[in-house]
Amino acid sequence: MDLLIANNVAKRYTNHLALNDVSISVPTGSIYGLLGPNGAGKTTLIRIINRITAPDTGQVLFDSCPMQADDILRIGYLPEERGLYKKMKVGEQALYLARLKGMSRHDAMTQLKIWFAKFEIQAWWNRKVEELSKGMAQKVQFIVTILHKPKLLIFDEPFSGFDPVNVNLLKQEILNMKAQGSTIIFSTHNMASVEELCDSIALINKSKVIVEGKLDEVRRQHGDNIVEVAFRGDPAELQQALHGEYTLLRQKEQNGIHKASIKITEQKPANHLLQQLLPRVEIVGFNEIIPSMNDIFIKLVS
Repeated sequence: MDLLIANNVAKRYTNHLALNDVSISVPTGSIYGLLGPNGAGKTTLIRIINRITAPDTGQVLFDSCPMQADDILRIGYLPEERGLYKKMKVGEQALYLARLKGMSRHDAMTQLKIWFAKFEIQAWWNRKVEELSKGMAQKVQFIVTILHKPKLLIFDEPFSGFDPVNVNLLKQEILNMKAQGSTIIFSTHNMASVEELCDSIALINKSKVIVEGKLDEVRRQHGDNIVEVAFRGDPAELQQALHGEYTLLRQKEQNGIHKASIKITEQKPANHLLQQLLPRVEIVGFNEIIPSMNDIFIKLVS
């Protein structure tokens, strides 16, 4: 079941078409990667989902119903452009933002104390926001985004400005929230984080969705039918076994193990290749080469 569906959404600003007939489906309880180069339309789509702006045409469904104003209380949004009131005290502001999301003062205080301790920022409760480092301020914003336990979380470049230790901390918290039933839209340019966290993705380019689906399926669909064979034996025997039916792309040797990258075809699949090789060399490894999301992103966007 899908928690959020955008159907044929379009949005134009004066002479710029930001979204052109965009449709996505975000499965409940998943992490959904929203990818694309700068200016592709990702932020516009996120703003429409958050009801910051409205589409010219198309519809957004939330929990199987057309989206309503009250649905915003069930969404947590961490924008790429951070925004806290610099002259307010950290704890005072966090409490204020939690109340805006419908939390009681008691519940907000209880949860804030837990999260401030988890992120080791208790000592900053009575300090002004302008005294915080960028990373500290982002921790505060992350906390107030997730504090009311929204059904849908939207993170736009959540790791920007964090050191590796804090990136890992946030990643673990995101995975914990998914395990507890949250649905997460994750917008980023970091393809390694996409592969680590996301279940499904949509790639938007020039205002259109050009790829959508489960991450593993997308990667397989964009493979080039290349396998890597690790073997012991004479490389000449391997080349003879190919019989001109396959293309040997490259070969290397390390510590007595040869590795050969070979392009296969639908007419001559991997099983047939193995049958050709087994009588001639000792196979110690056989893997399909699946492209990374970084490779796919560059290939499709370029």
